[in-house]
Amino acid sequence: MNNFWALFYGFIQGVTEFLPVSSSGHLALMPYFFELKDPGVVFDLLMHLGTALAVIIYFQNDIKRLIFEFFKLIFKKDLENTVFIQNFLSATFFSFLLILLIKDLAFAYGRSSLLIGINFIVFGLLMYLADRLKSLKLDLTKKRDFKRAIFVGLSQSLAVFPGVSRSGITLTSARFLGMGRVEAGRFSFLLSLPVILGSIIFKLPEILQGEATYVSFDIIFTGVMSSFFFGLLTIHFFLKLIGKLGLGVFSLYRLIIGLALIILYFNPMSH
Repeated sequence: MNNFWALFYGFIQGVTEFLPVSSSGHLALMPYFFELKDPGVVFDLLMHLGTALAVIIYFQNDIKRLIFEFFKLIFKKDLENTVFIQNFLSATFFSFLLILLIKDLAFAYGRSSLLIGINFIVFGLLMYLADRLKSLKLDLTKKRDFKRAIFVGLSQSLAVFPGVSRSGITLTSARFLGMGRVEAGRFSFLLSLPVILGSIIFKLPEILQGEATYVSFDIIFTGVMSSFFFGLLTIHFFLKLIGKLGLGVFSLYRLIIGLALIILYFNPMSH
């Protein structure tokens, strides 16, 4: 791994994190296609730090609102004017809960190219079906709805399996529940922050000791800055286009990639 490949890793992470095509699936497969040594799960995780920074910058007003509502909820016990943070905390809590239950299974078996290919196809088809449903104009930033918020949070947990796509599965579940595309995208991107930052904190001892990753800190820094820059650009353009394009084109992309991965798994000599 050198700075060029770190830059490329960051580009893949920054673009695919916010498109419903699975950033972790693409990152996990790069060593296979380019014959690179797998830099490890921690390196993949740190690439998400760049996109987390992009979310913080782009949605700074929403984050300020969440912080303001949090203190209002805690110190003033205001339940009427804090629906955004209530939905957000509910989704985040149950997301973490399920992640803790399934993370070991995902780390042990999730990086198989066969499973990644199956995930690409299955969750791509679900996304296509969800996007065809009529929007109920539900917005979890404006209306309290614990059941729907928890469902979106639980669905996000499945993204620990590469190929599922965190943004893809949360967009899918939100669309199934009646949220509009833009509203679903906005809530999905914000919901990624606690999970990404929490995962990094959980792995911090290993990161500081230089364990579970096989690259130097300067290369990691290059990758993080790359994922931040390209992530910021992707958020901006995706939110502008999602309302017009829909999710069908991404479902087709997932289907093609998934089929290719399955073919490669059963016929490795073809690559």
